[in-house]
This record gives sequence, structure tokens and C-alpha cells, in this order.
Amino acid sequence: MVNRPGKNNHPGLPEKGMQRQDTPPLLSLVDINKSYRNNGAKIDVLSDLSADIFSGETIAIVGESGIGKSTLLHILGTLDRPDSGTLAYKNADVFEFDKKKLADFRNKTMGFVFQFHYLLSEFSALENVMMPGLIKGLKSDDIRQKAEAILIRVGLKDRLNHRVSDLSGGEQQRVALARALVLNPAILLADEPTGNLDKKNSKQVHDLLFELNEEFNMTIITVTHNMQLAEYMNRQMTLVEGKLVEIE
Repeated sequence: MVNRPGKNNHPGLPEKGMQRQDTPPLLSLVDINKSYRNNGAKIDVLSDLSADIFSGETIAIVGESGIGKSTLLHILGTLDRPDSGTLAYKNADVFEFDKKKLADFRNKTMGFVFQFHYLLSEFSALENVMMPGLIKGLKSDDIRQKAEAILIRVGLKDRLNHRVSDLSGGEQQRVALARALVLNPAILLADEPTGNLDKKNSKQVHDLLFELNEEFNMTIITVTHNMQLAEYMNRQMTLVEGKLVEIE
């Protein structure tokens, strides 16, 4: 079964807008601030941003370009650090981890699908998807089976051994999605995951995301302009003056 707009298929989570009780957050952002300098001028992007994110939630962050959505996603994924504030995963402040522990945490806990695929163009689709498991130290045969299975689920059964450079943009995006999902991460962070896909393949990816959300209680946080995808999510949010605001 796949989530539908207005539905919540996780019994432990309330419907949007209801008070959560006795459920500790998976992620907590507390007073996150982030700014940049542009020609000497300070530009505040995130300002005292605080939010709790719970296991198994699906969240869409929507809004105009330039309001800080991707910046927030990078901080959530520990790919960028805030100027101040804390990001806690199960009550542990991840930015207090040393470099190796933070990298291990990111590899084991997070899956990433960003606008730029960061695929290895001279390697095959299968080899690219196997990479997170090899980095984690899994046996080659074990991660190969996982990689083949997830590539088939994203509709690339006939492209397993094709080099990424020989794939279309949409196929490359699905390889990136498969790579993000191959280790069944607790949290999937996605920046426009269906941005380069046609309607049919977009629906296939939507369905896959929610199947995995249900199967593994995977938390999904996506930045998207695709309102059809956003409406499938348990929560829809936007950024207003650097703070996350729920869309009712």
C-alpha cells in the first residue's frame, strides 16, 4: 500500500496538525542559524530555526527558490554546518562528532538524492549503487545483490551494466535514487528527486519512496516544486524569514 494525500499509515504518528505525545523525535533542530557573505554583505538564510522530525515521517519542504531549502537539507544531512545551533539525532548532537564518526554516521544513517547526481560516469549503474555498501565494508556479493534488487525496483533492470555516461538524464537520476536507498537508510534526504523524470517515471519513483517508507519506517525529507509529490507527504512545510513553518 502507498501513502495517499491526507493519509497517515504509521499508527505511532499523528495526523498533520495533531499533538505528538510520548514519542521522542528522531531529529531535533534547535536554534539553527546560517548566513553567507555576498560582496561583503551578510545574507541571513536560516534564523533561529527549530523543528522536531519523527521516525517514519514524510516531509515536503516547498517554496520559492532562494529561501534556504537546499541549505537546510545540507545541514540536515551534515554536509554543511550551521553557524550556530544544534542538530540532534536520537538526542546526540551530531556536530560534536569527530570527522570519522560523523562520516560513519552519515554513511549508515542518511541516503542522499540531490540535484547533481555525483555519479561516477565511467562506472556502471550497478557499480555506482554498490559504492555505499563497499565503503561500509559489506561483502561484494552481498551488496551486489542489494544493488541489483533496488535498481530493478527503480526500473533499470536492463541498464545494470551500462556505464552512467551512456544513460539518459532520467536514468542517471534513478541510479542516484537507487544508490541512496541501497542500504535502507533511516533518513532519505532528496532535493527534487523527480525533477528530470517524465510523468510515468515520476509516479514510479513516488510509489517506490512510499513503499520503502512503509516497509522500513524510513523518514523522508524532500525539497520539491512538485506539488503532487508534496501532497503525498505527512507534513508540508516552507521557510518564512529563515524559519520552518507548517502548511496547514
